[in-house]
Amino acid sequence: MTQIDDIFAGSDPFAIARRWLAEAKLTEPTDANAAALATVDCEGMPNNRVVLIKAIEDDGFVFFTNYESAKGQEIAGSQKAAFVIHWKSLARQIRVRGDISRVSPEESDTYYNSRPLQSRIGAWASQQSRPLQSRDALIAETERLGHQHGEDPPRPEHWGGYKITPREIEFWADAEFRLHDRFKWTRNNQNESWNSVRLNP
Repeated sequence: MTQIDDIFAGSDPFAIARRWLAEAKLTEPTDANAAALATVDCEGMPNNRVVLIKAIEDDGFVFFTNYESAKGQEIAGSQKAAFVIHWKSLARQIRVRGDISRVSPEESDTYYNSRPLQSRIGAWASQQSRPLQSRDALIAETERLGHQHGEDPPRPEHWGGYKITPREIEFWADAEFRLHDRFKWTRNNQNESWNSVRLNP
């Protein structure tokens, strides 16, 4: 196989995604795991923001956020989401579309407890996506909750993880003359085998 074929090689798209992310961590200056997450609201209006993919598991991609945020409300409404990760240093990207659901409380607890203390308190203090009087008000609330919860704050019920279980995963790599390489993996549910096809650029 040629070198370009080698980067797409494998029978498991999650393994390919983990391999690409590992390579990107060596070349991207910051946040190689940053993904632009797309959702839609109750009127079908699309929305987009960046989240950090914290795990690529054997059946999906995991990130953590405030369940009461705009994205959380939109996820609750549609139970579907999409994201793209683009690595400029590698000239590659991954696109994912699928179903989304909350991870277990135990998985959310484990990740929450791994975060720095101030980030854990911040999850309590921030009413994400809602109006804020001032930054000083946010800092004051953070300090108040820090005193209230101490050195070992529990995870707020409104904060935790989501897993996107893909129906489609597309791998893209830049090539000369814009004749890019694209491979799309598809399946309707987790019980099916993946089907992989090469796409026109």
